Amino acid sequence: MVAVHKITNDFYEDTFDLVALHSSLEDYALAYALNLGLKTQFKRCRKDLDLSGHVSVPIFEWKDDINDRYWTLFTNNGFVEDTAERNGLFQNEPSFTTFHMVPEHRDVDYFLKIEQDGFINMENLVKTLQNIPKIITAYAIETDKLKSKNNLIF
Repeated sequence: MVAVHKITNDFYEDTFDLVALHSSLEDYALAYALNLGLKTQFKRCRKDLDLSGHVSVPIFEWKDDINDRYWTLFTNNGFVEDTAERNGLFQNEPSFTTFHMVPEHRDVDYFLKIEQDGFINMENLVKTLQNIPKIITAYAIETDKLKSKNNLIF
């Protein structure tokens, strides 16, 4: 008899911290504001994150070699063009639906994902983020309770 081994989704545990950001800035302007406020060096990735054939999300990243951390800034909201056949007055006009990276937090504009093995003082980070102009609010998200945690593994 042959043994069957199954790998579940819980096998891969990626440890990261997640900060929600509310801002009316465009993604590149927010990355610039974070670079000034946090003394980071966010740069846009050459390739966007492709979630499916129709959805791509721009990503800004920074590898902090001193503290051995990998920071990622990405938007929560995206638009997907509907490809369904339509009839009626506006049949030739494109139709879009909204896509959310983290559907549990639909009101969040951007997320800051921090991957590290050590400890980061989230309270100080959130306070610093809240003091950056044009960031309305920032708060930490508990990643253990997210249902869509697999969307954030990239």
